[in-house]
Amino acid sequence: MADEEVLAGGGVNHVVRAGETVRRPTGPWTPAVHALLGHLAARGFAGAPRSHGIDGKGREILDFVPGRTADYPLPGWARSDDALVAAGELLRRYHDATAGFEAPPGAEWYFPAVSPAEVICHGDVATYNCVFREGLPVAFIDFDTAHPGPRVWDVAYAAYRFVPLTDPQHADGRPVGEQTRRLSLFAGAYALGEEDCGALVETARARLEHLVRHMHERAAAGDEAFAGHVARGDDVLYECDVAHLTRHEAVLRRALTCRSPRSGH
Repeated sequence: MADEEVLAGGGVNHVVRAGETVRRPTGPWTPAVHALLGHLAARGFAGAPRSHGIDGKGREILDFVPGRTADYPLPGWARSDDALVAAGELLRRYHDATAGFEAPPGAEWYFPAVSPAEVICHGDVATYNCVFREGLPVAFIDFDTAHPGPRVWDVAYAAYRFVPLTDPQHADGRPVGEQTRRLSLFAGAYALGEEDCGALVETARARLEHLVRHMHERAAAGDEAFAGHVARGDDVLYECDVAHLTRHEAVLRRALTCRSPRSGH
């Protein structure tokens, strides 16, 4: 086997590169995720790695997707309007490509399905799970948290990460006026329907509350990675962002005057 290189940005997982592949820990959700990646490949969606089974150490084998990811503090190229629009368009293509996917019998997902199950949500669309080339997102990685759900469940969290919809006092925060402008750009790039536009801010808040609960549950269960997040104060940051979304919900919603031929989606 080729020499292994530990990859930065693996989040809660130990991720290594071996040649042109990536090796990652598996979980009960892995068969469903591999079936999803196979479906995406069959549909011609190039914005995700292909899976190649399990190696002798019990790790999943995935394509290495060349490019750069963007962690915090975000570099300038990940903060551009062009990157924001490209992320929205990529997410739309991904969701559309999941149409018709049938999970294998007895499939398990990291998170339970969220109703209505319109698509297979990625579950963690963020700059650190996006591969960028020439400053633009071209692929998503780390599908561990994929699960069935409504489009807006994924879109709202992606908007939180890419706009970003965070308290302006936080690192990478932007003034509220800039957030409204960029939120409108992102929703338009995705071609988000009118009903989902109306629900996006409330959904982003619910998504962050869900994240904080999950973080606390995993930390209480002895998960060292999530315990580290709590010790670092990540949960407090998310709670501040929930309060920010509550304070500015009206102005953010007014920015989402989405009208699209695809509004029935």
